[in-house]
Amino acid sequence: MNSRKLLSETRRTFPATKVHCQQPLRILIVDVTSPSWTNTCSALSEALENTLCLACSLTGPCRVPPLSLYVVQNQQECLLPFTQVKENFARIQACILELRSLPREGSFPQGGNGVVQAVQDGLQQFKQYSRHTAAGGSRNSSVEITILTSQPGKELVKQLEKNLKDVDLVSLRSIQVIEVLKRDFLEPEDIEQCMPAEEPSSNDIAILGIDINVQTIEDNVISLEMLFKTWLHDYGTESEQLHLLLPSGGFSHASAPKTTLMCLKCDLQERLLDPALLSGTADGSVRAADLNSPCQMAAWQTTVLYKLRVVKALKSEGVCESVLYGLPFIIKPTSCWQLDWDELEINQHSFHALCQSLLKRKWMLLAKREPQNTSPNWNTMVHAYYIIVPSDSATLLVKAVAIRELLLPSTFPALLAEHPERVHGPIESALNNLEVEVAYNPLHLKSNLYKYLKSMLYKPLHRQQAQPRDQRPERHQPKQHQSRAKATVAPLLMAPPPLQAFRPAATRRDSCERSLLPKEYDEFLQ
Repeated sequence: MNSRKLLSETRRTFPATKVHCQQPLRILIVDVTSPSWTNTCSALSEALENTLCLACSLTGPCRVPPLSLYVVQNQQECLLPFTQVKENFARIQACILELRSLPREGSFPQGGNGVVQAVQDGLQQFKQYSRHTAAGGSRNSSVEITILTSQPGKELVKQLEKNLKDVDLVSLRSIQVIEVLKRDFLEPEDIEQCMPAEEPSSNDIAILGIDINVQTIEDNVISLEMLFKTWLHDYGTESEQLHLLLPSGGFSHASAPKTTLMCLKCDLQERLLDPALLSGTADGSVRAADLNSPCQMAAWQTTVLYKLRVVKALKSEGVCESVLYGLPFIIKPTSCWQLDWDELEINQHSFHALCQSLLKRKWMLLAKREPQNTSPNWNTMVHAYYIIVPSDSATLLVKAVAIRELLLPSTFPALLAEHPERVHGPIESALNNLEVEVAYNPLHLKSNLYKYLKSMLYKPLHRQQAQPRDQRPERHQPKQHQSRAKATVAPLLMAPPPLQAFRPAATRRDSCERSLLPKEYDEFLQ
């Protein structure tokens, strides 16, 4: 595809909008020349649709930045120019439908430089998009590229290194090369690597001054979905997010006063998505009751530095699960690039030593959250407390713990030593009939949440199309259907707010006639 044509198209189509997301923009390049594209196509489309419907349904700050999608056939083609993910599910869905309609295996020859050309066009598109969004006050300083292919990852890295030598890569933060293979073609060690992971693999290759991350995953929905869900995390390394304050110790601090604190610099990572964020207020505002909850320690508020001061150590067997509440967060040693390398290394070793010592002693830590604002304030400060739990990995888990004011009286009657056989026997028989799992795996449970969210995202569009223009209610009139809809929603997941309806994408045209940016987007913005 001609890069000059891309530049001319972006001048006319990119609006001067402000991007509120702090994450780098993302380009997804899908190599459809794979001999197993038939199997990969359906899994990839479902995984991408599931992840983006979550991103569109979450209230609050933007999780996924503007996204662009390329496919590589005989040549590269841009199915989706940079598009805001939120409130654009109809447009994204049309793109995924077009991806599903691509010819299946055997239609395109393997090899060639299509992937490299897609990378080059994507970088050109990013530069043009950045110029246009800068007029709206947004600064898009970097972009990340994810390549899905069946080509050997290391061979593709060599192609990138050879063909990108003369390309300006200043704005390119990283490239992620995902080698998608059938399980039959995976070696035993590769099967372990392709299992759904919590974060990107550490198999990094540094060339041309950028990091290229190479992974091998299986072509199934769960593996691809967990890959795309890493987009919902914040892997920013501009600053640390948490200071864990411990009483100083050791020979070097023997003469130090007891008030001296040792500081471990850490990052926070969400373990779960908060279901409440799928049903928040229309503007995504935070409820006043949540100001001191662990949800406010989410990694999305990267400008806030949290401080937890350890006040006590607790025996692990002495902590009752009933007094822990809220969403868990994972604590890791920081990877902030602004810290000195020696300081990063010492901080990491200290963090690992803390994890090992807590495991050996079978301890947990009780910590108090330090106030964000230390300036004089006449308002009463409410202190939040947390339990820090060690694990076998180099991470800690933090959860909010109940305080005196929140605790309700409860009685726990002692178990009877003996039971009548007429009741004991049936209970034992019922338990014996249950299937026993060695460990709980949430990936084995489905709740139809994706179907529910997609139906809620579709409703505004279908409702608007079903009504003639002269019969639609005025904007200032209250919507009567919202109160009725709430009665049918599950207790845990309330309905997300209605989203703005967008026109569906036009029917796919022949690739030789189709410009890099869709015509309907052109007309919509003119």
